[in-house]
Amino acid sequence: MTALGFLYPGHSGEDDYPRIEQLLGSDIRVDLVHTDIGEDAHREDAHRVDALREMGSPRRLAAGVEELRLSGADAVVWACTSGSFVHGWEGAQEQVRALARSAGLPASSTSFAFVHAAKEIGARRVAVGATYPDDVARLFADFLGAAGVEVTGVVSSGIVTAAEVGTWTEAEVLALARSADRPDAEAVLLPGTALHTVAHIPALEKELGKPVLTANQVTVWEGLRLADRRVNAPELGALFTREPVVQV
Repeated sequence: MTALGFLYPGHSGEDDYPRIEQLLGSDIRVDLVHTDIGEDAHREDAHRVDALREMGSPRRLAAGVEELRLSGADAVVWACTSGSFVHGWEGAQEQVRALARSAGLPASSTSFAFVHAAKEIGARRVAVGATYPDDVARLFADFLGAAGVEVTGVVSSGIVTAAEVGTWTEAEVLALARSADRPDAEAVLLPGTALHTVAHIPALEKELGKPVLTANQVTVWEGLRLADRRVNAPELGALFTREPVVQV
């Protein structure tokens, strides 16, 4: 049994995680602990950079770590994109190092998951469709650039609360991905973990004709990477079909 631990901020798109667990198979367990997002996260200015930095502060993350350790997790991932990349490349690395020290486990975050997933599928140029305000979306593009991933275009929807993003329908997710796509992009990235995307990944990739990486999808893939597991699960998109199926 491989047990994956995730620290998820508040409540919005967490339904994606049991769905992913179901698609991965019976020997992988997905454990989710909700972190306190603070008062600011419920306000109309929730996606301010300072509020996002506080949401991913060491004390907020440490509060959920012990529960994951007790669950027997093999690795832990901070399941929040904006709450990691807003610290910048160096700051996000320190955030993960602090999480690993606190948990005593291999650790990462959704921002690094996007970087590793893009490299896994060989996507050097990507387009970004973000629900965030423009200034926050640009910080994500800067983060990817620091990792050597070229961003060919960024579309931002200007949504300021995760709760609102969590209500988006398949049609709205498809519209965001379409508007973000660029002919020279080798993949389209949808970075919000508040966005329900897992049920829509096959439709997204069929519509765009290229890989689509979404936050909750890459977050779980990153947990598997840390635990040294490779799983072939085509319903979770091109990212989960990189390894050949072994015929017995």
